[in-house]
Amino acid sequence: MKTVTEKAREIPVFAKTDVLVIGGGPSGLAAAIASAREGMNTLLLERYGCFGGVISQVGVEAIAWYRHEKTVEAGGLCTEIEEKAKAKGATSREIQSDSEAIDAEMFKFVADQLVEESGIRPLLHCFAAEAIVENNIIMGVITESKSGRIAILAKRVIDCTGDADIAAFAGAPYTKSRKNELMAVTQMFSCRGVNKKEFEEYVRNDLKPTYSNWSGESWEQEIDDKGMSLFSPYIEKPFIQAQKEGFIPKEENITIGGTWSTLSDEGDATQLNLIFIKNTDCTDINDLTHAEIRGRHNALYAIKAMNRYVPGFEKARLRNFGMTLGTRESRKIEGQYYLTENDVKNQARFEDSVGIYPEFIDGCGTLILPLTGRYFQVPYRALVPRKIDNLLVAGRAISGDRIAHCAFRNMSCCILTGQAAGIASAVSIKNGTSTSNVSIAGLQKALVRQEVRIK
Repeated sequence: MKTVTEKAREIPVFAKTDVLVIGGGPSGLAAAIASAREGMNTLLLERYGCFGGVISQVGVEAIAWYRHEKTVEAGGLCTEIEEKAKAKGATSREIQSDSEAIDAEMFKFVADQLVEESGIRPLLHCFAAEAIVENNIIMGVITESKSGRIAILAKRVIDCTGDADIAAFAGAPYTKSRKNELMAVTQMFSCRGVNKKEFEEYVRNDLKPTYSNWSGESWEQEIDDKGMSLFSPYIEKPFIQAQKEGFIPKEENITIGGTWSTLSDEGDATQLNLIFIKNTDCTDINDLTHAEIRGRHNALYAIKAMNRYVPGFEKARLRNFGMTLGTRESRKIEGQYYLTENDVKNQARFEDSVGIYPEFIDGCGTLILPLTGRYFQVPYRALVPRKIDNLLVAGRAISGDRIAHCAFRNMSCCILTGQAAGIASAVSIKNGTSTSNVSIAGLQKALVRQEVRIK
């Protein structure tokens, strides 16, 4: 590949802060709120024009769609964020669980309020392009925006990009599966003009979907027997029929079939999680470009198929696409501890636990629902990258193998690790230690104070 030489230049320092959180999705919101509540000057940087990440930008509605009667959770900001959205009229009952479906558009406003009420300094439309590192200690980041190339310096940096962008820029080691092994990305979309009553009758009398349907023609899933007979809003037969009859095309590496979420009395069907695009590396702009364009094409094919084959959707039309693709898997840091399949399936316990998470696994051909009260503990060390200090990683890019990732990638666990990272950053600053040497006792005491269950 040819190269060009960029001229050296002085980068103006735009801001200095105690804690800099990069990425305003569920983990980033939690990290920033937790840090601010511990008294830190906190700046939250987001590349898009709203906070909320996979909720507001992708359109995934439920933080805890896995929740059932016996599910045991950590609480903390996961519960608070859900309750805050509900109090603002931004939720409805989630269709398959004991949780709330969050209105993606209203959550943009809810997230703004969470940030403002916590005293966090927000910065939107700003992309972190490089890490500033001295002697293996992160000092801040260089950003690109309409304001040009500017630097933000911080005592602690929390990478909540989802893709471990900052850790990678800083030189922290990470792993990433081969492209053909990465979990698919999704183009989410919503429809209007749906006859709710007719569709619900079709679901009740004809479709009769359960979790057992997840192991169908489109997907091969190993499903826990305890969850097989439970209702799941899963639909694939109309799309397979439409493709077999030549009504819509079948494209390589793209599967149509999945789940829906909220059906409004006004005729909206939201979080249509139906378009799965495989063989996509979301850290590659060529792959991203292809997936965005083909995802939208196939969403319209899906609507065309539903118009013809799904009662209640005869007059449905597109309401909106998600602002960006929903990504399940990319980089994962090599942390001080590597969570394993054995850990998440066998109730692992750790002395440096920063919270519990239900025995819930979704991905890589495995579905286990948390129906028995079992849970594992998340160790702080999984958030701490090797080689680079005063940098923490939260969300789906923490350290672990592929099956463990299918547990901790989910939104509520991202919130949990975000809250832990925000508190750990604050505790390390207060005690004058690095994030690698933070007082675990002090961290756990602060987590409990912020109503997180750690054991």
